[in-house]
Amino acid sequence: MINKPLLIDLDGVLKIGNTLVPNVEEFLYFINENQIPSCILSNSTLRTGEMVKEFFASHKIELSIPAITAFDAALSFVKKNYKKVQVYCRDYLIHHFEGLIDEENPEAIVIGDIEDKWNYQIVNDIFKKVFSGAELVAMHKNKYWNPQGEILIDAGAFIHGIEFAAGKEAILIGKPSPLYFKAALEKINCNIEKGFYMIGDDIENDIKAAQDISGKGILINTGKTKLPLDKNINKKPDFEVHSLKELISILRSEI
Repeated sequence: MINKPLLIDLDGVLKIGNTLVPNVEEFLYFINENQIPSCILSNSTLRTGEMVKEFFASHKIELSIPAITAFDAALSFVKKNYKKVQVYCRDYLIHHFEGLIDEENPEAIVIGDIEDKWNYQIVNDIFKKVFSGAELVAMHKNKYWNPQGEILIDAGAFIHGIEFAAGKEAILIGKPSPLYFKAALEKINCNIEKGFYMIGDDIENDIKAAQDISGKGILINTGKTKLPLDKNINKKPDFEVHSLKELISILRSEI
């Protein structure tokens, strides 16, 4: 039986779009029944951890393990480090930064998800402020995502462009930042130095990122990454599974 904590990606592992993947209830029951320290760790900038719990509740599942998102982590970081920021995120989340918003003279530009609102004017405005001295804070740097099964470019592409033009690297909050994994483990009273397993569908942000800090990666192909993997990938997952049912079997007997 597994003897280390689990960090579990949300999108692509437990749900696809607004639909739960098969055997989610069985998987969560297995975790609870065996008292495995676990935390849902999402790179989402669309919701807070509380909203993740509400999502499961809407599917009649009471989530008994904690959940944190890149948005939660970014908000916490901003409150600790800045007094004035400009924030790009969904409109329904902006109120969390109340009292910190300053679009004229921000100390930092915080970038989350603004969906299809990206345009030249927005990118150029961010670039000019960063070039002039403002820090750039990235909630995540995802290359792409697949809501409802459709692959879409993500904020990482725009962030990388701004970094290149301004000659300044963003402060990364979400995966693959080691700080994010550490924060999730601390949330469940676990020490990153004692090891952990990351269950994810992203070979770079989930699997390789965990392995780079001495974790183990379990790649599941319910989301963006499909098996078999490209033979040229330089870092392979410790385990590869096709479903949560297969994952339960792995956790029970092979780890």
